[in-house]
Amino acid sequence: MAEQTSRAGTIVGLDLTVADAPGVRDFYASVIGWAPEPLSMGSYDDYMMLANGEPVAGVCHRSGGNADLPAQWLTYIAVDDLRASLAQVTEHGGEVLRAPTTTAPGGFALIKDPAGATLALMQNPYAQ
Repeated sequence: MAEQTSRAGTIVGLDLTVADAPGVRDFYASVIGWAPEPLSMGSYDDYMMLANGEPVAGVCHRSGGNADLPAQWLTYIAVDDLRASLAQVTEHGGEVLRAPTTTAPGGFALIKDPAGATLALMQNPYAQ
């Protein structure tokens, strides 16, 4: 998840969105040893989970912009042109489950591949 290594085709994030983010945060802190670091979302905190001081995953509340995300680990993969990649998703038998709110760096879309697996495509912040 280190930004300086984020490149198209690579995994750039791993998040879990759930109704009880503090409870799930504590579960992973106990089971895996991840150290939670609050990440302000305005009226509440989501949690960046750290291993050896490095961010490795996020545990997020199912609210606001995350209200419609499934309660599963969601992998984010960087693409250089989010809109072009989304066109390829449908052209090749996949489905766009959630259109991007932006194609700026950090913008993402939720997709389902032809086998039914869900993942997120994220606009590569290093695309020229």
